[in-house]
Amino acid sequence: MKYHKFLTPLALAVSLGAANVAAAQQLTMGVRGGPESMDPHFSALGSHAEAAKHIFDTLVWSGDDLQIEPGLATSWSPVDEDTWEFKLREGVKFHDGSDFDAEDVKFSIERIPVVSGPTTTTIYVRRVADVEIIDPLTIHIHTDGQAATLPNDFIRLFIVSSEAAADYSTPETAAQGFNSGAATIGTGPYKFVSWEPKGDLVLERNDDYWRGKGAWETVVRKEIPNDSSRLAALKAGQVDVINYVSSVDYLALQNDSSVDAVIGDSVYVMNLQLDQREDTPLVRAIDGSDLDENPLRDQKVRDAIDYAIDRETMVDIVLEGLGKPANQMMPPGFFGSSEDIPMPEYNPAKAKELLADAGYPDGFEVDLYCTADRLPGDGAICQGLGQMLTQVGIKTNVNAISKTVYFPAQARLEYSMFMNGWGTLTGEASYTLGGLAHSNDPDVKLGAFNRIAYKNAEVDKLLQTGATMMDPDERRATYEAAMEKVMADKAYISLVQLQTVWGAKAGMLEFTPRFDEDTLAFFIKPAS
Repeated sequence: MKYHKFLTPLALAVSLGAANVAAAQQLTMGVRGGPESMDPHFSALGSHAEAAKHIFDTLVWSGDDLQIEPGLATSWSPVDEDTWEFKLREGVKFHDGSDFDAEDVKFSIERIPVVSGPTTTTIYVRRVADVEIIDPLTIHIHTDGQAATLPNDFIRLFIVSSEAAADYSTPETAAQGFNSGAATIGTGPYKFVSWEPKGDLVLERNDDYWRGKGAWETVVRKEIPNDSSRLAALKAGQVDVINYVSSVDYLALQNDSSVDAVIGDSVYVMNLQLDQREDTPLVRAIDGSDLDENPLRDQKVRDAIDYAIDRETMVDIVLEGLGKPANQMMPPGFFGSSEDIPMPEYNPAKAKELLADAGYPDGFEVDLYCTADRLPGDGAICQGLGQMLTQVGIKTNVNAISKTVYFPAQARLEYSMFMNGWGTLTGEASYTLGGLAHSNDPDVKLGAFNRIAYKNAEVDKLLQTGATMMDPDERRATYEAAMEKVMADKAYISLVQLQTVWGAKAGMLEFTPRFDEDTLAFFIKPAS
C-alpha cells in the first residue's frame, strides 16, 4: 500500500517519474534501509532516524563529528540539580505554517513512551520526570535526579506538531496519521509528499527552513536493500548517490572513473551478545540433545569464544580493509572508552583448552542470528564469525536475516547468541552502557536494550553514579571503569568498528561523511 498526501503539482510530477524536473533540482538517493513508519518516535534504528531528519528537527543537533550543537533549542543549562532549562529558537514554522513553541516540545516528550515500538525510543527521554512550560520559548525539564547527559539524549528528540499529531498519538492511530501524511508535519528542511514502505520516500523543499533553503527542490529516497542493485542503480543513472557501498564493490570502484567513492569512519561497532539466562533457547549439545545448563553463563566459555575470533582477518578479508578491530563497545576517544582495555588475542588453541576446562571438550551447538541488511558487511561478518567459532568446536548455525524480522525477535528474547551494530550516537558511554550493559531495570530506566539478562552489580552502581555526575572528568573516569568491567565479563564481545563508503556520480556532489553514517539531503550540495 502506498501512503501519500494530497500532491502539489511539483509532487505529482515527481510521483509520475519527474519527467519535467530538471536534474539539478532533484536529488535521488539509493539507501540500504528506510524508515519503519513515518512516525519519528516509533523506532530508534539509525535508518529510521536518518529518514526522519529530513522532515523533523531535533531539540539538540549532532554535528558531523557527533558533537552536540543547537537545534530547535538554542541553549541549555542546569537550573538546579534536577532541572534543565532549554531556550527555544524563535520564528521557526512548521510545514503547515503554524508556529513552533514549547507546547510542541512538551507534547513530543510525553508522546514518545506511548507510541514507541520494539526498538524503543524511550531511552532518549528516560530521565524526564516532568516538563514545565515557562513561556512559549522556555521550557524546564525536571529529571529523576541529576541527569548530566540529558542534552546528549535529546539529539534524538524529534519534535512533532502538537496540533497535527494530536489525534495520532496512540499505538492504534499513530501509524495511520503519520504514514498518510496527516500528522507528518515537521520543521525540517523537507516536506513529506509520499512514502511507499520498502520503496520511495518523496520530499519537497521547505523554502522557509530556519537554516536556509536546501540545494534540491525535490528529494527521492529509494530503499534498495541489495548492495549490488544499489550500485547498479547508481551506474545506470537511476540515483545520484548511494550509501553503504560494499567492501567488494569499493575495491572495484578504485578503477571506475564514473563514480566518486567517499569513505569515512563509522560510530558503529559490531558486538556479539551472549544470553546469560539460566535457560536459553538455541544452545544444545553437539549431538542435538539438551544441555543441563547454559554454557554461555560460564566465563571460561565466553573467554573461549573471544579467543576464537580473528579480528584482523575479519577486517582484512571479510571487510576488505574497511574497518578496524574493536576491543570495546565504543570507538577510541569517545567519552567513556578506556585506553586500558587490551586488544583481544586470537588464540584458537587456548579457546579449545578453555572449552575443555569448562566441561565441553567436544564443544556444543548454537544458532547465531544477525541482520543482513542494516550495516555494511553485517551478514558477511556474521558468516565469518560462525566459521571461526565452528573451528574451535562450537558448531554455529548462522542466520543472517532482515532487520524487520531480527529486531522484533531480539526484543522478544528469542535468541541465545546474536550480533548487531551499536552506535554511540550521543558521543557518551551513558547511552551505550546505560542501554546495553546496565541490568534491565524499569525502576531506574536503564538497560532497555539489555536483551541477554546481563547483570553486574558493580557496573550498575557505576552507571547510576555516573549519570548524576555533573563534573565531566569524574563522569568520564566512572564510565571508563564501567566499560573495563563490562568488557572483562565478555557477555558482550566487541568485534570490529566499521568504516562506511558512499558512492556518487563522478564530479556531481559535495558532502562530508558523517560519523553516524547518515545520508542527509540538506547537507549534500551540487559540486561547485
